[in-house]
Order: sequence, then structure tokens, then C-alpha cells
Amino acid sequence: MLRRIAAFSFLLTLIIGTWYILSSKKYHVAEGRIFGTTYHIKYASSQNLDDEIVRSLNEVDAALSMFNDSSILSRFNRGEKIEDNACFNEVVRHGLEVSRETQGAFDMTVAPLVNLWGFGFKHREEVTRQQVDSLRQYIGYQNLTYSKHEGLRRKHPSVTLDCGAIAKGYGVDHVAKMLSQRGCRNFMVEIGGEVVARGVNPEGEKWSVGITKPTDDSTGVRNELQEIIHITDCAVATSGNYRNFYYKGQRKISHTINPTTGYPVEHSLLSATVIAPSCMTADAYATAFMVMGLKRAEEFLKSHRQISAYLIYADEEGRLQVWKSERFASYLN
Repeated sequence: MLRRIAAFSFLLTLIIGTWYILSSKKYHVAEGRIFGTTYHIKYASSQNLDDEIVRSLNEVDAALSMFNDSSILSRFNRGEKIEDNACFNEVVRHGLEVSRETQGAFDMTVAPLVNLWGFGFKHREEVTRQQVDSLRQYIGYQNLTYSKHEGLRRKHPSVTLDCGAIAKGYGVDHVAKMLSQRGCRNFMVEIGGEVVARGVNPEGEKWSVGITKPTDDSTGVRNELQEIIHITDCAVATSGNYRNFYYKGQRKISHTINPTTGYPVEHSLLSATVIAPSCMTADAYATAFMVMGLKRAEEFLKSHRQISAYLIYADEEGRLQVWKSERFASYLN
């Protein structure tokens, strides 16, 4: 009898202990602003990790922000000596890989052209062919070299680096890595629409992420959804020309600059949503597809099946149409 009581007590203690451990990992919500946008993070943990989330975000900002004069990136652009930095190195190395893979559709040296067209630090002005041509000699990922021993080098002092099309995605990855290291198995990290999802949401289901319908909305208040996808253990990022643009006469000037031509893109592709193993990968390829346009992006995706994409474009009558890669359908169920 005593053995049965002891065994029952042990089993009851085990059940209660297991229940306590599971129930103590409640979902926390962290929100704020970083990189000029907002972040929303939901994570299951037995402890509050909000301070560590902010610390992780600030590490990325200190390495990659163009708006932080003391960042590694800003100092590199000014030609100052920079110390070895893991965040900076990882983003630069991966960015150059994507540039080579996309034949320059993604290019971190495009900043001078972005500024020229009025989407950076400078005010808009009349852009001439002579201005574009004078800058193009400093544009191109071939002007950068990276090695483990020497770090990042540029061929000319006027070559500058802009990680804006990959840094936000990397910031999402950086926070997700920290949460995983702290034992979190269920979380979603979202910064400015870029997302990494792991495990399940509080309802025990996959995480739901909306794809915004690409209607012209420079205020960013409409947010009408085109589609809802359901994801776990992957990353998603979207790039589009429906938020950051302006009109010059009847001509719409988009913020996506083709590094090869030096001019804003003018084609039917309106937005590209990419699902990939990491958010910096998804972020970079989403930008690359917006430069490529619909047909080139389709061909690229057919031979790069490790990433999936949902492309929204306008047909000849201006109606919204969708092309999606073969694997993308599994995220719509």
C-alpha cells in the first residue's frame, strides 16, 4: 500500500511539475520602434525577455544604420577605420552572395542613386542623365570585396554602402536567434512587415501573416489584405512600390532603383513576397525581384526552389494579377 501511495504521489508531483513548467511559459508581447519603423514580437517564455530584445535590436542598429552617425556602416562610408563586427560582417557577406546570385539586381552600393532620386537624405530635384551617368561608375557590387582577414574593402572612396534592403530582415533574424538561444520555441518576430515565425501561436496553430494589396498608399494606413498565409519555422519579407513613391507630372517615381540603369524601375510588378529560411535572405530577394520585374523573377524562381514567392502585378488593363511559385501554395492552407 505504501509503495502505491508513494508511486501515486510521485506521479502526481510529476504531472503538477510538468503542468507548471508548461503553463509558466506564457506568451509575452514586446512592441516599439526601431530602424525607422515599428516592431511587434510575441514569444512564449517563462521569463520576460523584452530588455534583451531591445539590446539585440540596438546591436543591429549600431552596426548597420545609415541614420546613426556612429554606426559601423556610417563610419565605413566616411572612410574611417572600423573594428571587426559580427553583425556587419554577416550582412555584408550574405548581401554580396545575393548580388552575385541575382547578377546585381540586389546591390548594396545603390545609395548614391537612391539619394539622387530623392529617397535618401537629399531633397528631390530635377535628375539629369549626366548626374545618373556620373554616379554609375561608383555603383555595382563588383566595387566591393570581402575577405575574412581583410574585411570589407572598396575600390574607390566614393563607393558607399546601403544595407537598407537587407538590414531589417537581419534584425528580425538577430532577435529570433536570441529568443531561440534563451529556450523559446514558439514565437513570431515582426519588424516593419518582415517576419520570422517559429513553432505555434497561442492557439497552438501556425502563425498567420497578411500580404498587403499593393494599392498606391504613401500614408500606409489602408493595409487592405490581398492574401493571408500560414507559416512556421521560416521567414517572410515583402518589397513593393506602393508605399514609397512620388509623382513628377504624370510619371510615378518609385523608390526601387535599378542599379544597372540608374533609373527607377518601370514595369508591371507591384510587390514581391518571399518566403525563405532566413529573413535577411527573404528581404534581399524581395528587393531583387522588384528590380528584375515579373518575367526575370519567374525564371529565377524556377531554378531556385529553396525560396518561394508570391508576385502581384498589373495586367495590360491595370487589374491586379498573381503569380506564385510552386511551393507557395502550401502556405495558403
